[in-house]
Amino acid sequence: MWGPVISVVSSVLDKIIPDNNAKEKAKQEIERALIDNAAQISLTQAETNKIEASHRSIWVSGWRPFLGWVSGFGFAWVFVLSPLAQWVCTLLNITVTLPQLQTDVLMELTLAMLGLASLRTWEKSKGLTK
Repeated sequence: MWGPVISVVSSVLDKIIPDNNAKEKAKQEIERALIDNAAQISLTQAETNKIEASHRSIWVSGWRPFLGWVSGFGFAWVFVLSPLAQWVCTLLNITVTLPQLQTDVLMELTLAMLGLASLRTWEKSKGLTK
């Protein structure tokens, strides 16, 4: 993520600082500052996620269950409802094009949610969250 920023800063430093040692030292300090800043942002986001996930109100922590229900409905549509609807339409001699879901995206979402759910279950079993 920081590669383009570092390359721009490097090219600017190449033009501003003639001494190679000072230039390399400045590049390293700027790179270290960028990495430290990115790490701090990640830690802050992780803390925000923990607070949000532990909240008792569905309006704060409800996005995770919402994504779980969306994934569950998506799989129900792809594997149960759509084939049954297509079968019924065929029996009744009705020509209809049913919506098709992108199962690759649905699978990614579901696997991500299952990973989060197992982590959340582990946290609850250890008494780390409410």
